[in-house]
Amino acid sequence: MDIFNREIDGGKAFDWGRTSSDYAKFRDIYPPVFFGKIAERGLCVSGQKVLDLGTGTGVVPRNMYKYGAEWVGSDISENQIAQAKLLADRDGMNIEYVVSSAEDIDFPDGSFDVITACQCFFYFNYDVVIPKLARLLKDGGRLVILFMAWVPADDAVAQASEDLVLKYNPDWSGAGYERAPVYVPDIAEKYFSIEARDEYDIRVPFTRESWHGRMKACRGVGASMSEQEIALWEADHIKMLSSTPSDNLEILHHAATAILRKK
Repeated sequence: MDIFNREIDGGKAFDWGRTSSDYAKFRDIYPPVFFGKIAERGLCVSGQKVLDLGTGTGVVPRNMYKYGAEWVGSDISENQIAQAKLLADRDGMNIEYVVSSAEDIDFPDGSFDVITACQCFFYFNYDVVIPKLARLLKDGGRLVILFMAWVPADDAVAQASEDLVLKYNPDWSGAGYERAPVYVPDIAEKYFSIEARDEYDIRVPFTRESWHGRMKACRGVGASMSEQEIALWEADHIKMLSSTPSDNLEILHHAATAILRKK
């Protein structure tokens, strides 16, 4: 399903379904501490029902499944949900998945103890989504917004990879990330209070192959480039990575979380 947003990539269409197989293989990259910090706060644990918005291939529910919560994952892309179901079935995980945009998600009021949104919150229409999430949460329920991105200014490999994406997709707005707290829109103040924030740097291990796959599965490449552009980018990217001193890469990332409590 093509997605258009004038504030993202200059309005160029992107479709996560086009990159679902690479997404499933190469984007489950979050280190244990990323999810452990959420569980340590007593969220997404046994006895709770959790909705994961923009679940993609189910990265959050699958990584946090061991903490015992009951999970529902939703995504606008049928292909992403299909991959999520395959991966959950493979690992014997009982996770419910639904195809839906965040704006159209439909459950009874007060259905969830926690709602998570990882790497996707900025895609949503806040005026529609924020009031809806408040309704879907139980009294005192939490909305957990998570984000993690490489830091090109402080990582030469990440910068070189970004430069090659921009060579073939100059309107890609995912480049040039700088450390920042998770953005919380003003409308959220009416329905939520900010309970906690967290930010930290972390080096994420990759091989040349897995970093290449991670980059190919990003919005600027696999989700939006033409097949010809992807082929040209791949050739350049593989050549660039072959010059790295080692196959063991550690790409610097910045992680940020905001936990909002329903008023």
